[in-house]
Amino acid sequence: MEKTDTVTEAEAERHTAKMKKVQAAQRRKIAAKTIEKGLLMVHTGAGKGKTTAALGLAIRMMGHGRKVGIVQFIKGAMSTGEKVVLDAFPDLVEFKPMGEGFTWDTQDRARDIEVTRAAWDEVKRMIADPAYSMVIADELNIVLRYDYLPVDEVLDGLAARPAMKHVVVTGRNAPAELLEVADLVTEMAQVKHPFRAGVKAQAGIEF
Repeated sequence: MEKTDTVTEAEAERHTAKMKKVQAAQRRKIAAKTIEKGLLMVHTGAGKGKTTAALGLAIRMMGHGRKVGIVQFIKGAMSTGEKVVLDAFPDLVEFKPMGEGFTWDTQDRARDIEVTRAAWDEVKRMIADPAYSMVIADELNIVLRYDYLPVDEVLDGLAARPAMKHVVVTGRNAPAELLEVADLVTEMAQVKHPFRAGVKAQAGIEF
């Protein structure tokens, strides 16, 4: 039977009636949500997109005229497109890549721990500063996995944040203790990645 895009009057009426019920149900759900608070958000998982999603939140927050602090625990040895763009808005964002590259490149555990400690101190400074509405601790999960920072210390620091402060933590292998206390957890699942097909990291996609 040939398909048609024509909607009959009866179909239109049924659709309208159904959508009115859905609309009413959704409005009741929204009206019941009255809490406003600073969220602890975690982006983890083996898939690509954890930092990308966090940067999207940063842009959204900046669009409301609110300042964002971004500290990167691993990146720093390379220049990235996002830093070039965000550095153009110094009143709305402070972007600090403080890492010195991947652990397999640095090959110096003592130095990695020292750099991690400095980056964590910056995150704590931003969390305590009322000028920042959101703080992004990019790749914090990675340094936690390598025991460069005590998990308990990080959890205490995050728990002490001001009531309306939003914090985003990214990186694969987020510790279970962090997932437990987070308000929102998103796990990026890798279905397919061009790197496995021999495609190298490219400007505008990976950095």
